[in-house]
Amino acid sequence: MIDHLGINCTDLGRAATFYDRVLGVLGHRRVMDVGVAIGYGTDAPDFWIGTFDGVGDNREVHVAFTAPDAATVRAWHAEALAAGAESLHEPRLWPEYHPAYYGAFVRDTEGNNIEAVCHTGDS
Repeated sequence: MIDHLGINCTDLGRAATFYDRVLGVLGHRRVMDVGVAIGYGTDAPDFWIGTFDGVGDNREVHVAFTAPDAATVRAWHAEALAAGAESLHEPRLWPEYHPAYYGAFVRDTEGNNIEAVCHTGDS
């Protein structure tokens, strides 16, 4: 059900130092760093920390739900908009994550960044 989740931080460097240490004790490590976000896991980035310009005290949560294929990601995005979500990113490939990463992002009715993702490309 959950592909990965992420939290936003006011001080990414401080948060990275913290999570490098505490997740290392559990056998996890940094597996991806894209500048404004760092992914932690054992083999894949399951937990992310990130920041953005203007991040404040009330920070949204990011949750990505697993979809079986790109068609389902597109259907999910359409349904989310029909249910009152705001589109953050239309469904598309995200090659900066990996070549077959296909996802869509919305802001839910509570202000959280919610994603549907498959890892099978745009087929």
